Amino acid sequence: MRNETRAAPRVLSVSNQKGGVGKTTTAINLGTALAAVGERVLIVDMDPQGNASTGLGVPKTARRTTIYDVVVDGAPIAETAIETSVPGLSIIPSDADLSGIEIELSQADRRSFRLRDALEQVREDRSHPGFTYVLIDCPPSLNLLTVNAMTAADAVLVPLQCEFFALEGLSQLMRTVELVRGSLNPRLEIQGVVLTMYDRRNSLSAQVAADVRAHFGDKVYDSVIPRNVRVSEAPSFGKPALIYDLKCAGSQAYLKLAKEVVTRERKRRAAAAQSAA
Repeated sequence: MRNETRAAPRVLSVSNQKGGVGKTTTAINLGTALAAVGERVLIVDMDPQGNASTGLGVPKTARRTTIYDVVVDGAPIAETAIETSVPGLSIIPSDADLSGIEIELSQADRRSFRLRDALEQVREDRSHPGFTYVLIDCPPSLNLLTVNAMTAADAVLVPLQCEFFALEGLSQLMRTVELVRGSLNPRLEIQGVVLTMYDRRNSLSAQVAADVRAHFGDKVYDSVIPRNVRVSEAPSFGKPALIYDLKCAGSQAYLKLAKEVVTRERKRRAAAAQSAA
């Protein structure tokens, strides 16, 4: 009975068209932190570089089926997801085959809905407990992969580096969200903005944070991810920062972010239930 009434997973597209903002790092470590507080999390690696897969210790030899097989060939997500070394955290890996998807799906039906259709199968499958969160790690560009991610998502989670051109890149992302909302996914919203690579010794970081908070208000998470050497080192060992060094400042920041995400989600569900009553 529990499986028949379980809530649909919250699908978050971790997106920013600007590269080097901590997008994959956020997907990996937020996913790990959510799993640590009891959530069942699936990370979907939608970047042909496969950095999220590498960062979670999935070697290329183990990527027998990938998100390419899901999006292009319709492989079931349940058969593609790989359990990681983190209890409660799975990943659908990626590899370089994904880079040719624009050409391969140029004439395909529902080319922008491939990931959404695959995730719907997971929602409808009552044979297993399912996931409570799906985090989609997007490539740093606006292409068919990013469009698929946003079309499948309930909301966009935006990692934003605390540096000079941050707001410029964010305005481009907001235009993309509006385009997807208008033509493909009317329910798409901004889940929140995560300030990353914050350097307390740098006055520019504080200024950018203040500007972003002034512009987006309570959409900006209170949790701020600092620049942290241990977080940067962790992917080379195939581990999330929380496994590599739980006590470091970056790991603690991601744990706080996970708790904030869960709290916001509970408030959103409560508000939705109240309005439906």
